[in-house]
Amino acid sequence: MKKFDLMVIGSGSGLEVSAEASHKGMSVAVVEDGPFGGTCLNRGCIPSKMLIHCADVMETIRRADLFGIKAKVEGIDWQYIIRRTFEEIDADAANIEEGNRQNPNMSVYKGRGRFVGEKTLEVNGQSFSADTVVIAAGTRPFIPDIPGLGEVPYITSDQALRLPEQPKRLAVLGGGYIAAELAHFFGALGTEVTLIHRGHYILREEDEQVSHKFTELYKKRFNFLSNTRITQASYSGKEIELELAMNGITESITCDAFLVATGRIPNTDLLDVARTGVATNDRGFVETDEYLETSVPGVWALGDIVGRYLLKHSANLEAAYVTNNIFNPDNKVAVDYHAMPHAIFASPQVAGVGVTEQELKAKGSHYLVGTYDYANTAYGSSIEDRDGFVKVLADPEEGHILGCHILGTDASMLIQEVVNAMRMRLTTDAITQSVYVHPALPEVVQRAFGSLDHPVD
Repeated sequence: MKKFDLMVIGSGSGLEVSAEASHKGMSVAVVEDGPFGGTCLNRGCIPSKMLIHCADVMETIRRADLFGIKAKVEGIDWQYIIRRTFEEIDADAANIEEGNRQNPNMSVYKGRGRFVGEKTLEVNGQSFSADTVVIAAGTRPFIPDIPGLGEVPYITSDQALRLPEQPKRLAVLGGGYIAAELAHFFGALGTEVTLIHRGHYILREEDEQVSHKFTELYKKRFNFLSNTRITQASYSGKEIELELAMNGITESITCDAFLVATGRIPNTDLLDVARTGVATNDRGFVETDEYLETSVPGVWALGDIVGRYLLKHSANLEAAYVTNNIFNPDNKVAVDYHAMPHAIFASPQVAGVGVTEQELKAKGSHYLVGTYDYANTAYGSSIEDRDGFVKVLADPEEGHILGCHILGTDASMLIQEVVNAMRMRLTTDAITQSVYVHPALPEVVQRAFGSLDHPVD
């Protein structure tokens, strides 16, 4: 049985570790059962944002009359939209894999791996081991237990981005960011979208003010069925029928495509990590210490399979720490997750960092809160964003920024200045005392900070 110095399972952010090991002349095994580059490159954040930009362009055209411009859409070339996205992505994935295969210090094992012993993996009947193991094998879509679903050609986010034909009617089960983003993509391009959600509000993990406003806006855009569950799914060969229980009544809907977007689960069961002694929590995610080392010395984990944040930038951060901690064992550094941001590329966009107001209330914390509407700034008014706002939460004594939550145009970009200030442990003065370009959209952030004058007990 072949033995390596380092084994990396997963070809996403884990490749940062394998690259460093190879650079040091170590023998490295890279295990991947799909295209190289991980979920983000192949079926997650990158292709979805390329596709969603097409939806954003469509929305711009449809809103053109607000600015005195008469415009119309003559048609949509669905095949071109998909081809434009994945020709580039597939080429990138192939180049990453080829680069690993050409590296003389690396051995690529293409296939699903499963632990068969301590630090020992089997792929396609081949067994090998390594002194150091990095588990970066990610997550997969969670499929709820719905009667009849197994007989229905449903899709998940893994397939939704590569559909060869645009569905006329799409039902989306879920109320999180994946459901929100894909509803926007399909809906803006003309698909009739029905959102089915067991809760009352979409994006309920967000600050309540954001979640409530976002839900209000999506109710105007889509057929939104809240407090609803699917009791039966069936397929006639032409269309999908979903039987629904909602608010004490039973209804049914039909659709051409059914997207299940109900969260993600870790791939630890597929890897059978228990065979190598790695402990997992009650949700199946790998348990690590503050340095990202697992319960087995020499076995590390990073990315979605750890379950701390299911975000690519979090995985990249963790990869940098794992790289340092493996190769500098006498100078290990605990991962600093402070000010981890996130963004949702729906319409409107949503972004956040830090705690929410409901979390502060639950803790009985004292805090300052400030909000400011886009429309009350010159630029926000000029782009006709009448729904957007910025909300800030801060410590009343020390002035530390506790959280910031944005709904509106370019929220994913506006959040960054707040993230930078929080990451550097700066106070609200870092924003309020800065000089902002006028008239530019970031002024709405500064004005939200400037409104922090009402303490909440």
